[in-house]
Amino acid sequence: MQHQHHATASNGQQNGSTQAEGAEGDGAQAQNGVSEEECVSPKLNTVQQDMVRLIGQHLVELGLRKSADLLMSESGCRLDHPAAARFRHCVMEGEWAKADAALNELRTMLDDTNSLKEMRFLLLEQKYLELLEGGQAMEALTCLRSQVTPLQHNMERVHQLSSLMFMSNPEDLRTAARWSGKGKESRKQLMDRLQHFLPPSIMLPPHRLETLILQAVEQQKTQCAYHNSYTDSQVLGSGGSLLTDHSCPRNAFPGTTIQVLSDHCDEVWIARFSPDGFKLATGSKDSTVIIWEVDPETLTVTRRFTLDGHSYGVVYLAWSPDSTKLIVCLQEEAAELMVWDTERGEQICKVSNSPDDSLTCAAWHKDSRRFVCGGMRGQFYQCDLNGQILDSWEGVRVQCLAIQNDGKTVLASDTHHRIRGYHFDEVQDHNIIQEDHSIMSFTLDLTGNYALLNVANQGVHLWDLRNRTLVRKFRGLTQGHYTIHSCFGGEYQNFIASGSEDNKVYIWHHKRELPVVTLSGHTRTVNCVTWNPVYPSMIASVSDDATVRIWGPAPQYRGNSSTRTQNGTSSASNGRESESPTHAFLSNGAAV
Repeated sequence: MQHQHHATASNGQQNGSTQAEGAEGDGAQAQNGVSEEECVSPKLNTVQQDMVRLIGQHLVELGLRKSADLLMSESGCRLDHPAAARFRHCVMEGEWAKADAALNELRTMLDDTNSLKEMRFLLLEQKYLELLEGGQAMEALTCLRSQVTPLQHNMERVHQLSSLMFMSNPEDLRTAARWSGKGKESRKQLMDRLQHFLPPSIMLPPHRLETLILQAVEQQKTQCAYHNSYTDSQVLGSGGSLLTDHSCPRNAFPGTTIQVLSDHCDEVWIARFSPDGFKLATGSKDSTVIIWEVDPETLTVTRRFTLDGHSYGVVYLAWSPDSTKLIVCLQEEAAELMVWDTERGEQICKVSNSPDDSLTCAAWHKDSRRFVCGGMRGQFYQCDLNGQILDSWEGVRVQCLAIQNDGKTVLASDTHHRIRGYHFDEVQDHNIIQEDHSIMSFTLDLTGNYALLNVANQGVHLWDLRNRTLVRKFRGLTQGHYTIHSCFGGEYQNFIASGSEDNKVYIWHHKRELPVVTLSGHTRTVNCVTWNPVYPSMIASVSDDATVRIWGPAPQYRGNSSTRTQNGTSSASNGRESESPTHAFLSNGAAV
């Protein structure tokens, strides 16, 4: 709760009878040649005063100090409390004794008086580091002993500071102290930290206007059904301006067929983009896997080579995290799976323990050297690249597999309509999700916090794994007892895509139950949809009609380097909780 008695200007300030004490523009009227009659301050309510202060702060951050001074003077408002203004001035000038005195003036205005010690510690820390960098070792030692240590605050940091006494190289000092060095920049960073302890009625939080505008833009983006890339123009609005609301054009969203590939001879059951976004693998009932090369500019693929020699149809594919290896799982009748080197098109190993085995799904560990696999006949193995079984878990009929980001927990859906977590090292397991119908397939988002399930006769369900709660049921598709694979996708993985038995591809925004896009073109059941993790404008779908379809934006929105995700393969997910990171685009170098 803000202290309104600090935020509200007095009646004298509102009617212009007194100058704005503490405003950095005292005397601005005379300087600009404005008469007193012309400068009678309007009567502003609290919200209007706050808006004036926000604009004034932003003008100062832009370097337009005179304009800010005139605004404060004419409005009868003040940017900061006089004591706070003095405090800021002393900090920025490195006048540490005066800064401490000004801090004492502010102590009664703090929301939490205990924060006074932390603020004083931060001031003295800056003073100490500047003395050290300036070669004033004795003065720095005196500061440490007689001022910093007696505070008895953050003693771990005090010990770190004391260890810096022996560093003669300023660059080593700055690195060890995680400090940018003496000067305006480090003092500005210090002031930003100190401001968090001051009520906004006394001193505005740093870059407050930017923060509010960015929050508004972020909110608009969450309401935009087609927001799928992060560029300055799309952040700011339709035309790269704050003067219009944010809106992404429908044609910029991947919904146009770019390619129809008919290289497979039979139904295509599975497709996966590699983690680096440069390859696509498709597996078919014709027992082959085709590796395709991705062109990021045209969002098209070209056939690189075919992996064959499999005895049955290909039902599952799993790329290694380093994008160099591919696990190929076959139909239930097969007793083996293959691991391929996708750089050379050569088989690395084959896992085959018993003629009675069924290994229809798999998942990689982070090291790209070990993996887990399993099937509906009760096999559940952990293996290496030599094809050796390292560990096994008896009696688990596995439908689908994934490995959590902790590198230990293996998630497996089974014939009891549930997903359980297994720890091979500790030989422990626990229940995570319980559904009422068969879980035909599932996948995790990049955070590992959310799971997307295709449930027989139900459709696509989104689960929060940490809280073990069902977040949303997505509507529209047709899901019977066929295995259909859905996926997370788009920038920050804000979208969900799935095939359907009605021959269509459905795409939802993760916050909406109804699809935002329905893609038509396939003539039989769409078995799998995969979204390029690096180029979010590219989607691939495969179908029983024996084709692979590549989807992308309309032609005028292709071929732009901005289609690449901001953080490569790791940008995707802040999960369902937060949207894209904010950029400071309003001020001159100010970070938000």
